[in-house]
Amino acid sequence: MALSEKEKEMVAIGASIGGNCIPCLQYHYKKCKELGYNEEEMREAIDMAKMVKEVPNKKIYETADKLNSVDSAPSAPPGGCCS
Repeated sequence: MALSEKEKEMVAIGASIGGNCIPCLQYHYKKCKELGYNEEEMREAIDMAKMVKEVPNKKIYETADKLNSVDSAPSAPPGGCCS
């Protein structure tokens, strides 16, 4: 069964947050309100997107802190950056 237009717009809220796209978030937030989602439902979707997004943020910060530590700085991966 395919997602409804309403469900797709709620997914778009999360994708907008994940993609750091303010214009998209504003557009899809407005569409969700027009389609009948209430603020509590939208808050739940926003909170979920924020939680999902925080995991990679936390991991990159932890890695940066480890790399900055004199005692535990690993060598660079073979092949260089992003390869």
